[in-house]
Amino acid sequence: MKKFMLMSLLCLSFLGFSKKPDTRYFELRVYYCHPGRLDALIQRFTNHTTKIFERTGMTNIGYWIPNKNDENALYYILSYPNQAARDSSWKQFSRDQEWKEVAKKSEESGKIVAKVVSTFMNATDFSPKIKASKGSVDRTFELRTYTPSADKLPNVLSRFRDHTLKLFKKHGMTNIAYFSTIDKDPTKQGKLLYLLAHSSEDAAKASFDNFRKDPNWIKVKEASEKDGKIVDKVESVFMHPTSFSTIR
Repeated sequence: MKKFMLMSLLCLSFLGFSKKPDTRYFELRVYYCHPGRLDALIQRFTNHTTKIFERTGMTNIGYWIPNKNDENALYYILSYPNQAARDSSWKQFSRDQEWKEVAKKSEESGKIVAKVVSTFMNATDFSPKIKASKGSVDRTFELRTYTPSADKLPNVLSRFRDHTLKLFKKHGMTNIAYFSTIDKDPTKQGKLLYLLAHSSEDAAKASFDNFRKDPNWIKVKEASEKDGKIVDKVESVFMHPTSFSTIR
């Protein structure tokens, strides 16, 4: 009997019914460069920064540049075992002798980064496993941020968990990762932030047009909003990966 139960559990696991949660602590960092200095930042990351990150305990998840980049921005995501490890790694990084020399040399022609914005996140329980890309063709990525209506984040997450991811896949979109952001005020709810991959921006727009017209989505949306709207604001940024991004 015990042998039968063990075999059953193993079968369920292989079929995808058992999924170990991703408990890492994630950080989305956006660097806004001074005019004309984005190339210098990219060169610094390509040759040095990502390697120093790894050496000081950080995991490089992915790096992207917005397709419309009026603000000279670089977007990237790092992961850490937990918040304490994150703080310790950044202290090590800031004291790292190689980093100090690289930073000084790279800024001989002027400062590179004008502003840094960090968003701390946890992976949702329905986020796919984050994997390095195996294909040789770069995709178009879309970073979408949903600001929930008051106290409606659980409703938004439920709709994505039970319906939206499947419908995205049905309409040709690739689910990359889903996160709940961590607000600085612990009494406030976070946002849903997620990454999709498309073959192009045009393909993304076509997929979303078909998604919005899907009778199943219309039914799900109406049911989920029977007591009022659950999303106040949706933001979208189309991006392309850097040459050193593990997710391409």
